[in-house]
Amino acid sequence: MTRLADYFVLVGYDVDKSGSSDGQGRILQRFPEKDWEDNPFPQGIELFCQPSGWQLFTERQPPTFFVAVLTDINSERHYCACFTFWEAVEDSQPLKSLSGEDDEDSGIIQPAQMFAPKSLVLVSQLDHTEVFRNCLGLIYTVHVEGLKVPLETLIGNLLTCFIPIAGGSQRTITLGAGDRQVIQTPINDSLPVSGCSVALLFRQLGIINVLYLFCAALTEHKILFLSSSYQRLTDACRALLSIMFPLKYCFTYIPILPGKLLEVLCTPTPFIIGVSSFFRSETQELLDVIIADLDGGTVTIPECIHISLLPEPLLHQTQTVLSMILDPELEVADHAFPPSTMEPSSLKIQDKEIRAVFLWLFAQLFQGHRWCLHIIRIHPEPVIRFHKAAFLGQRALTEDDFLMKVLDGMAFSGFVSERGPSYRAIDLFDELIATEVDRMGLEEGNPHKVMKHVKELAEQLFRNENPYPAVAMHKVQRPTEGSHLRLHQTTFPHLDEVTVQLFIDHAAAKQKNEIPAVKSEKKCMVPSGPPPDAIIDSNVLANSARRLEVVRNCITYIFENKTVEAKKLLPAVLRALKGRAARQCLTQELNLHVQQNRAVLDDQQFDYIIRMLNCTLQDCSHMDEHGIAAALLPLVTAFCRKLGAGVTQFAYSCVQDHSVWTNMQFWEAMFYSDVQNHIRALYLEGNENEEHSQEYKSALEIASEQRRQWPMLSKDKQQELIQKEESTVFSQAIHYANRMSYLLLPLDTSKNRLLRSSGLGDFESVSNSYVTNSIAGSMAESYDTESGFEDAEGSDVANSVVRFINRFVDKVCTESGVTNEHLKALHLMIPDIVQMHIETLDAVHRESKRLPAIQKPKLLLPALLVGEELVMEGLRVYLISDGRDEATGGVMGGPPLLPAEGAIFLTTYRLIFRGTPTDPLVGEQVVIRSFPIASLTKEKKISVSVQMDQFIQEGLQLRSCTFQLMKIAFDEEVASDLAEVFKKHLHKLRYPQHVNGTFAFTVGQSFKLVVEHKHKEKNQSLKTLSKNLVKNAKRTMSRQHVTRKKYTPPTWENRGSLQSQVDEDDISVSEEVDQRSLTLSSTIKSSDRQTMSNVVERACCKDYQRLGLGTLSNSLTRSKHEPFRISTINRMYAVCRSYPGLLIVPQSIPDSTIQRISRCYRQNRFPVVCWRNSRTKAVLLRSAGLHGKGVVGFFKSPNAPTAGPSQTDSTSLEQEKYLQAIINSMPSYSDASGRNTLSGFTSAHMSSSDSSDKQRQPKIGALMKQVMGSKEELPGKWGSIRGSGRMSSYSPDIGTRLAGKDTSSPQTNGGPSEAHFVQQQRAYLYIIGDKSQLKGTKQDPLQQWEVVPIEVFDVRHVKTSFKKLMKACIPSSTSTDPNMTYYRCLEESDWLCLIHKVLQVSVLVVGLLDSGSSVMVSLEDGWDISTQVVSLVQLLSDPYYRTMDGFRLLVEKEWLSFGHRFSHRGAQTLASQSSGFTPVFLQFLDCVHQIHLQFPMEFEFSQYYLKFLAYHYVSNRFRTFLLDSDYERIELGVMYEEKGERKNQQVYKSVWDYIDRLNKKTPIFFNYMFAPEDGEVLKPYSFISNLKVWDFYTNETLSEGPSYDWELVYGRQEQMDESDRQDTSAPKSQRKIIWPCYDNRSKVEPDAITKLFQEMQSLEMELGQVSEKWKDTWDKIKATQRTESKLESRHSLSSSLLMSSNLSHHRRSQGMYVKESRVGSTLNLSMDSESSVTATPSSGMGRGQQSTSTLYSQFQTSESEHRSFEGILYKKGALLKPWKPRWFVLDKTKHQLRYYDARQDKDCKGVIDLAEVESVIQGTPTMGAPKNIDEKAFFDLKTTKRFYNFCAQDSQNAQLWMDSIQSCLSDA
Repeated sequence: MTRLADYFVLVGYDVDKSGSSDGQGRILQRFPEKDWEDNPFPQGIELFCQPSGWQLFTERQPPTFFVAVLTDINSERHYCACFTFWEAVEDSQPLKSLSGEDDEDSGIIQPAQMFAPKSLVLVSQLDHTEVFRNCLGLIYTVHVEGLKVPLETLIGNLLTCFIPIAGGSQRTITLGAGDRQVIQTPINDSLPVSGCSVALLFRQLGIINVLYLFCAALTEHKILFLSSSYQRLTDACRALLSIMFPLKYCFTYIPILPGKLLEVLCTPTPFIIGVSSFFRSETQELLDVIIADLDGGTVTIPECIHISLLPEPLLHQTQTVLSMILDPELEVADHAFPPSTMEPSSLKIQDKEIRAVFLWLFAQLFQGHRWCLHIIRIHPEPVIRFHKAAFLGQRALTEDDFLMKVLDGMAFSGFVSERGPSYRAIDLFDELIATEVDRMGLEEGNPHKVMKHVKELAEQLFRNENPYPAVAMHKVQRPTEGSHLRLHQTTFPHLDEVTVQLFIDHAAAKQKNEIPAVKSEKKCMVPSGPPPDAIIDSNVLANSARRLEVVRNCITYIFENKTVEAKKLLPAVLRALKGRAARQCLTQELNLHVQQNRAVLDDQQFDYIIRMLNCTLQDCSHMDEHGIAAALLPLVTAFCRKLGAGVTQFAYSCVQDHSVWTNMQFWEAMFYSDVQNHIRALYLEGNENEEHSQEYKSALEIASEQRRQWPMLSKDKQQELIQKEESTVFSQAIHYANRMSYLLLPLDTSKNRLLRSSGLGDFESVSNSYVTNSIAGSMAESYDTESGFEDAEGSDVANSVVRFINRFVDKVCTESGVTNEHLKALHLMIPDIVQMHIETLDAVHRESKRLPAIQKPKLLLPALLVGEELVMEGLRVYLISDGRDEATGGVMGGPPLLPAEGAIFLTTYRLIFRGTPTDPLVGEQVVIRSFPIASLTKEKKISVSVQMDQFIQEGLQLRSCTFQLMKIAFDEEVASDLAEVFKKHLHKLRYPQHVNGTFAFTVGQSFKLVVEHKHKEKNQSLKTLSKNLVKNAKRTMSRQHVTRKKYTPPTWENRGSLQSQVDEDDISVSEEVDQRSLTLSSTIKSSDRQTMSNVVERACCKDYQRLGLGTLSNSLTRSKHEPFRISTINRMYAVCRSYPGLLIVPQSIPDSTIQRISRCYRQNRFPVVCWRNSRTKAVLLRSAGLHGKGVVGFFKSPNAPTAGPSQTDSTSLEQEKYLQAIINSMPSYSDASGRNTLSGFTSAHMSSSDSSDKQRQPKIGALMKQVMGSKEELPGKWGSIRGSGRMSSYSPDIGTRLAGKDTSSPQTNGGPSEAHFVQQQRAYLYIIGDKSQLKGTKQDPLQQWEVVPIEVFDVRHVKTSFKKLMKACIPSSTSTDPNMTYYRCLEESDWLCLIHKVLQVSVLVVGLLDSGSSVMVSLEDGWDISTQVVSLVQLLSDPYYRTMDGFRLLVEKEWLSFGHRFSHRGAQTLASQSSGFTPVFLQFLDCVHQIHLQFPMEFEFSQYYLKFLAYHYVSNRFRTFLLDSDYERIELGVMYEEKGERKNQQVYKSVWDYIDRLNKKTPIFFNYMFAPEDGEVLKPYSFISNLKVWDFYTNETLSEGPSYDWELVYGRQEQMDESDRQDTSAPKSQRKIIWPCYDNRSKVEPDAITKLFQEMQSLEMELGQVSEKWKDTWDKIKATQRTESKLESRHSLSSSLLMSSNLSHHRRSQGMYVKESRVGSTLNLSMDSESSVTATPSSGMGRGQQSTSTLYSQFQTSESEHRSFEGILYKKGALLKPWKPRWFVLDKTKHQLRYYDARQDKDCKGVIDLAEVESVIQGTPTMGAPKNIDEKAFFDLKTTKRFYNFCAQDSQNAQLWMDSIQSCLSDA
């Protein structure tokens, strides 16, 4: 029994303090005045009566009622029911104070009457809201209505009313005013009472919102409710607590928080708090609080908060059932005939149904939890711990965030301590867990069955709260309506304390005499329910039965010493141990082999067992949720081997590298589990007579029995049991201190394993020597002994282990009630245990070092280039597979080549991995993966969790821009400091201080990171010139910079004369020099003339002469009519550092003008001519973009009035003059009088050009519209170069002449058709400029040039695009994300888009040049995109550049001489490291590759040649692509290296020399299909659909590494071939296996021509002849083949058409398979020659010409047609038909005899299947047979269907045919 109310309090407005800004309340009276002993009076009640603050009102408010909850220091809750009404304030006091305050502000009018609140408060420990409302309402009614009942009586009765807490009884109470109330107590007080609050909460917020709040409360977030109603706040908080049952909320809980205490909301701990909406603004700044607005129905979750939701499918099921309860109509809303009555239950019932859902939810979440309880003490009080990891493991929910947080939370630990004991009273939840789990499992997935279950639970909950639902006999008086508005109301009287106290005393005396009612609790043993093992899916076990068998067999073989069998099975076992079942099986099997806690093994057995244990532990998480590590713990202290006299090594010393051993929770769970077993054994021993019945009892059941008997035991017996239990725990603690020291102390205690990550230290001095283990070790020792580190470090290990064990012991012993004496003893013992163990380990470590090491594969040394040296000895590593699945035997099939075990070698040039696959099936293969160090783009540390034989410490991921990725994991034998030294070396080699430090310069020297050369004294004159040039250039540059402002342009009068001052001596390079521009000395000394000729040669003057752009003859003999000259103004690199020394400029422009013009352009890169069209004489110019001010001046109309001559104006006029001079050089301009249109010229050109060319290609206007972005462009990024969809902002008349100049018919490539010839003026010069620079400029209609603004991409775009391309082509790991597929990543990289844009602009420029207009490419700084475009334009327009010599010249001229920044873009040195790798040149090579694919017959070089350049331009093996300009090359003295300078013939400094040498030796760079068309201008398709991903990005050869260092791959091959040749006696199989990504296919299976060359070479060697050079052979055959007769010639190398160059214009590759190989490329068509060719080419390709497909189908190699024997035979026709000569082909492969009309014919006329042939016999001539032929030349062929008569040319030929057919038949 307990009091209904503890205190009655009267709280009123504090009139004395009303002057302050905020009003205050004060307690006027309280009863009883003394505190109850068991329940002190709660402080601060006055704050809670008016949570929004005490205020005066001008009107009376209606009375209010709410219940606030206060929590005391003991976590007991007090319910404060507040009934508030308003009374008039006495006038005098407040008014006086108010007027006193506001004298100065007399404008305020004081109201006549003010009303203050007064509260009647009941404080109780019970939560009976309605009873409190009625009682306080009655007191108010008596007062307000003036009833004749003393208020003291009512209050006295109220305070002396006693009711039971629980038990389902009902009590009737009365306060003595004629009232009557019935109070029902709940049957079980552990279940919360909720009334209708839960249902109301769901109505206010909705299902999802409440579920969010529910999960937030369980995962300990802060929750704040807002409402304008106080009672609703209390109800909502009560509802949230009700649905959390059986968990109890243990943090701050304040349903109504007063405004004055709002700072509580900033507390760091979780809470559930309610606040009035009045304070909404104050809550807005809370960043970590979830706010639920009950009035608005919203829940606001801040961004920084992540709420873990219930695991699926529970979340979905809960939502479904809740929606069925709250909205039953939803399910039938779509039914045609919905049932008539579908009303939801009443609120009270609905409330219980919702609570039942949450009860069902918790039963689902916690099912089986009692099986994971560890009871570690039974007496004097049960101590119980929960094994979280085991529970999560059994439920397969280790990854579930929600459950992890709940189990870690305070509420759950309260749940365990309260509900853990096995002997106590049980409630609804216990019954649900024990008996209904199976039912819930069956109901899963069926909402209606779940609903039925929920309704049953709801009924029980309702009955618990309302045991007598029918009884509702309340009779309580209420005041009349509107009584609070009466004008004259008496104030609430002062109550008589004595009277009330008498009531209380009287009741207390009565209570004393009564016998105290003892609450009888019905205790019993708590059932545990079904064990959780039943939850695990049985399929898993069934699938792994075979694996388990393998594990068992392997262990049996190991213990039976069958080493060979065990070794075979071991890899399979290690793979099987990935599965949980196999790991459990392993622990069980190993247990069988342990006798008396010990199992001594020999070395081999020990090694196998250790590998299995490590493998098992490596896949266990640190939590050990499946108990594998726990099961292995006894085993690692049991298995051992003898090392020497008295020295035994146990398994634990080899399995320490696993995170589980350093996890405190694992040790605690293990300890508690063992203690539980020992306590259980303790009580089983005591009852030996009952042992059989008790054997199967769980620890909890035994504990329950013991707790039941406990009260009946004597004191001594109780004490004895307590002591026994405590001793058990203590002995286990000692045992575990030992166990932990075993697994935490490393075998070599001199190394600190716990601090391993820090490494040994930074050895600068080691970096330049070969570091081995011994050196590093000795250095470490010297460090330690000097500073006394050795002891410190050793003791550091011991200390950290002691600290860890102490922490563990403190925790478990305190929890399990170990006495202080025992705890102190333990603390003293632990350091001794650790020290003793360290001493034991030292002996073991010493002995184990003497053992022979485990046999690991021998390290294979890599082949090195001449001059390449090893920087470090190989480090043993594993090469791990990355995202490419070819090598792992995945999708592509083939063997798993990766992971492989071997070593990583760091040389001065490359990073090489060489090893063998770990899979024993492919163990004989060698895996090589390498890349040049200079191409390394990213290095990052990775932690490797790939299953190996040994446990691996750390890994590195190295990514190279040669499209290679190495993921390596260091073997355990590699010390971490060695790995650090390796990384340091790698970084130094990758980013040398200066370009001198790159491999191209240091090759051949002993490895030092050099900066200076000492041996370059040979060419002294060259050195001095280089130095002088550089010095002078620097001086000139700086002077020019300083004097720029002072420069005064010539006046208008002088300007005309300037033009005539052309210095005629500018070009005579070898004779005279322009005096004005030479600053070094008056003339170049004679010793330097050689150098100047070098400059001339380097500046590609030969090419300029070829193009007719300038001569090198004496100035006197030079033609005055040449439009261009070679200017030497830049020979000292004074005008522009990044340009070559000699430049082509218009004849009429003097050097002084050039100097001024150059300042308008970025980097001084002014326009120079780089190519001229030999037919139209149009020129191609290149320059950088203009500076900002230059752009404006450039487009000013020359007639615009100016304020006076200024520098800007004069410069812009000089620019115009420069452009005009270029236009004047064009014959089309000089031929025409004045401003003539080009129509005549164009029409003549158009009519002469190939008509099919026009139909094949888009017209320039259409291309222009795509490039500039017109309205007619193709949609999306596939059709246009424009980056954005908006119209560009340049003036609309720019480019209009160009856009309207199409001349022809329908398009095939996406342009609009224009049928009529547009006679519109064409510009003579087009300037391709950057649209972003040309914004707002206006085109002058009178100018003869036109600006074409295009959108170009930035180099930063290229950089990011390339990074994404690398990640797409060589992903670091396999991804299951659909957004990370290869094609998706490729598209997102935008690489092909960039290629498309470059090609599109280039094709446009080619079209313009071809139509007679000159073009100036003026983009960015003129060294990136400009270089790409001008190079491609020349390649497409001029067939010379498509030869090997021409392409070399093109690259040297446009890329090297014109200053593409190779070093900067390639990030080759430390200085340029930050700029990152930007592959502009690679992009150009990719564009060439795309053109090569479309026009395979136009290029002399093969695809391999392009890949070779792509590889070596970043490899730094050659000096060609180092440095940023000719100026820098001269500065370093590497520009003009003399021919004889090479000491070592094998070391090549130039890539071109190397290519020339190799090309003489092998046709690897030659394209056999090369058959160029004279003067062919190529116009490739550039849409993305026409582009292909270059296989340079995706292919790799693991058998030999990259094939671009030819000597390494092919040189070695030759040696191997020689060794193979010696043994030719054994028959060899013709069958070859080619593995994807392993074999070099072009080498294993060369194309037909290469194969013939190889055969010829080997035959010549056998005959002892000197082998002829392949090129000579090829040229010879080419020459003879043209003259041979077509029908009679034998099938030699390839068909005659292959060599001839009279092919049709349509030679674009289409609809065929070009077999690309690294050694030349050849065609390998998949069509059978007898099938008729029916390819339909694109429109306009008919016209009596062969289609492309037909054309290419003739280039079939002998290999693809399988012609075993062929020739002419006469065949007798059918009846009455004559004999006819046919070309017969005998095909052994297809087992056919085919015949054709003629030798070249591809359409097969007939086939004789050799399978049907019965015999081949000598024949006789028949009627109509050919005359004059020997009789023996006839033979007959008999088949099952008919008889064939044949006649050969002679008897010998006939015999050959018969023999061939006969051998075919016998082979079959």
